[in-house]
Amino acid sequence: MKSITVFCGSSFGAEEIYREQAFLLGQTLAKQNIQLIYGGADVGLMGAVADGTLSENGKVTGVLPHFLQSKEIAHKNLTELILVETMHERKTKMNDLCDGVIVLPGGYGTLEEFFEMITWAQLGLHKKPIGVLNIDGFYNDLMSLVQNMVDKGFLKQVNRDMLLISENIDDLLEKMRNYEPPTVGKWISKEEV
Repeated sequence: MKSITVFCGSSFGAEEIYREQAFLLGQTLAKQNIQLIYGGADVGLMGAVADGTLSENGKVTGVLPHFLQSKEIAHKNLTELILVETMHERKTKMNDLCDGVIVLPGGYGTLEEFFEMITWAQLGLHKKPIGVLNIDGFYNDLMSLVQNMVDKGFLKQVNRDMLLISENIDDLLEKMRNYEPPTVGKWISKEEV
């Protein structure tokens, strides 16, 4: 993997461990010569992961809609800042630039980005690994919900298994390197329910 898109919160969250792990992820990506692709902002976990990468002289590409740049949240020290018109263009560009995706804690926006990326993978629009860095168990409840989708017949186990999850950065990156996308389609037939 040469580049990874990171989706995460524009806030730091209530626990210091979120900021620490975001910064450490950025450092780890730089040390492994993996370019960071992210939302381009200098706030919250977004800024922390960029700062971590930059602290180790890594390459960071930010993708930011014009309307957010005007709110003066753009990171000033990026390797490259790409300005786009819409939030959808932002996601599409971030997907185009990366070999994989990592999701950190965040709010509605982070979940929306995460679910769109995993949906695109489920539909076969890309075959990139999607990793969830489950810092301090942040995504435990979400993973329970996803398993409930399987148990209730709304999601195939093979599609649930597309989600790579770990509380450890190195372990997550290793899972992503070894990822093999499913060879079956998304659709659940009447016979499978």
